[in-house]
Amino acid sequence: MVQSSETIPQAGFKAPDFNLLDVVRGEQRTLAELKGSKATVVMFICNHCPYVKLIMPAVVRLARAYAGKGVAFVGISANDALHYPDDGPEQMKKLAVQDGYPFAYLYDESQETAKAYMAECTPEFYVFDGQLQLAYHGQFDDARPNSGITPAGTDLSNALENILNELPAAAEARPAIGCSIKWKN
Repeated sequence: MVQSSETIPQAGFKAPDFNLLDVVRGEQRTLAELKGSKATVVMFICNHCPYVKLIMPAVVRLARAYAGKGVAFVGISANDALHYPDDGPEQMKKLAVQDGYPFAYLYDESQETAKAYMAECTPEFYVFDGQLQLAYHGQFDDARPNSGITPAGTDLSNALENILNELPAAAEARPAIGCSIKWKN
């Protein structure tokens, strides 16, 4: 089901902490250890969503491009793996290794982290500044399956450039559009 992120975190929203399984390392990871010195991008993604599949090569390129600039990327999947087995930890690890994710890919089995972030769909992006205050929430860019638009991460990179250049965040972010998070019953 296609969904957009209708819930907008309020001004002053601070990144909720988490302690989640890093599917590649096989250990718990926290926001404090993964955050960047200048900015942190928290992405709600998953393996099976066609919207996520479309943009992930560009996400990987952006994460690599910003790695040396004090920007950290963190991917989180919160989908119900019982009903969506492609989004379970083993499949997540396989994809992250195969595609060379340069960021931690975390599994939110309880879905409490997704709820704390008010996440609604995949892909959905949150950009926090060095103090973990929300600077951007929304889409990666205008690329959608069958849109003919090549993913480049324009919206996300604009938000990151504003942080790195100590400029105000973009006045209006476009809502994320993708597959709904697959909540447990």
